[in-house]
Amino acid sequence: MPTYAPPRVMFVRGEGTQLWDDSGKRYLDFLSGLAVTSLGHSHPAVAEALYAQAKTLLHTSNLFATPIAPEVATTIDALITGESGDETVGQVFFCNSGAEANECAIKLARKWGGRGRHVVVSAYGSFHGRTLATLHATGQPAKHEVFWPLPEGFRHVAWCDPDALEAALDPSVSAVLLEPVQGEGGVNPATPEYFAAVRRICDERGLLFMVDEVQTGFARTGEWFGFQHMGVMPDVVTMAKALGNGVPIGACWARRDVAAAFVPGDHATTFGGTPLATSAARAVLTEMQRIDAPARARAAGARLTDRLSSVTGVKEVRGLGLLIAVELDGIDAKVAADLALDAGLVVNAVTATALRLAPPLTVSDDEMDEAVAILAGVLAEASQAA
Repeated sequence: MPTYAPPRVMFVRGEGTQLWDDSGKRYLDFLSGLAVTSLGHSHPAVAEALYAQAKTLLHTSNLFATPIAPEVATTIDALITGESGDETVGQVFFCNSGAEANECAIKLARKWGGRGRHVVVSAYGSFHGRTLATLHATGQPAKHEVFWPLPEGFRHVAWCDPDALEAALDPSVSAVLLEPVQGEGGVNPATPEYFAAVRRICDERGLLFMVDEVQTGFARTGEWFGFQHMGVMPDVVTMAKALGNGVPIGACWARRDVAAAFVPGDHATTFGGTPLATSAARAVLTEMQRIDAPARARAAGARLTDRLSSVTGVKEVRGLGLLIAVELDGIDAKVAADLALDAGLVVNAVTATALRLAPPLTVSDDEMDEAVAILAGVLAEASQAA
């Protein structure tokens, strides 16, 4: 269906940070499939895990137990909470995508809040998914217009404005849903002060603080989760993208007392937590812990930001870790992204004036230098054309 513009390139193979198209041309992938392939393409640990699991057991349905999902859930709980005792702090619902993880969070907030207390407040500029509910949670009204009427129960407030949030609250609100970095909104990080204020407001009003980590989760920002930069602990965390390194899997974590609002029959998914998807996730998390992925993202992000900042045509570099926006000085970002693709560098125009870079956490110094050199040439060409 024509839900995307016609693709300009067909990729047929990938290895690490590199991609090759059907003509044999090599590219540097500095988008990672929208922050998905954080360990790079065709990672051997993930490939081997998938191969072994495919020969063993693919699917039983969630009417029965399988051994890998509880292990992955326990690891996620430990990465979120920093606790690794016998009793987990929270519980996990596995699904297939970030939108489904947020859908789970929204349903959980409604069940937890009870009848008449169902509204979820999110921020303008946010992105939470493409289902009807998560689309309405997304704070981008232009995306709503052609799909009205959308499900009721969503409200939007100004980003990083605690006063605006407080003014929007009434007894119908059950939860606040925020990203630690607005990825699709332009790579706009929250401040620790803002998240601390939201946590305080939620505590005072008896609301859930739900954090969307679909794009930021699993070391992308330089911590295991973006909220960990902010010095607060949320009640619900959603995730997907990097968890499977390309294998579709999402998850919604909630504190045990919040998760207890669900009872059998309240929510379900046929393919959530399958042995195949969770075997990929187990391999991803094991490898990320082995290489200390957050430290890699911090170091590589600082190096890449420093080099990008000195490129002519770059007005500002913002973000956390290896989730970066390059704000351009008088250059159309879509034109720049197209020229970069022609030159063998995959990035995307996250706004009309900014490029998004999200390379694998395993990106090398040489690959970063090559990407910056390509981008410098592209911006010089785009500036002359303008």
